[in-house]
Amino acid sequence: MVSNSSKEVFIQGITHDGKTFRPSDWADRLCGVMSQFRPGGPQPGSHLTYSPWCVPTVINGVKCVVVNAELRDAEPMAWDFALNFARDNNLQMADACLLPDPPKQR
Repeated sequence: MVSNSSKEVFIQGITHDGKTFRPSDWADRLCGVMSQFRPGGPQPGSHLTYSPWCVPTVINGVKCVVVNAELRDAEPMAWDFALNFARDNNLQMADACLLPDPPKQR
């Protein structure tokens, strides 16, 4: 369950049955569809990069999409689309916070 106070929601590429979600590029496809939703709205060429509000990543070997709550505030229908995608496909979701990678040691 996702709370209304969540800052980020992780949509995981694992179903509630524990199966890996297919197709394997689902996260890239979802983020591609969401690329137009970004701070300042769509700009020329913005379809060529992911929105900072909907980013694909891999966590512990599982493909995920991190959906930022700023999307909910700016474009509620886009937020609903992303979360309904997860629900419709029986994907696991978690409230969490994506932390930046630590600086590399020299």
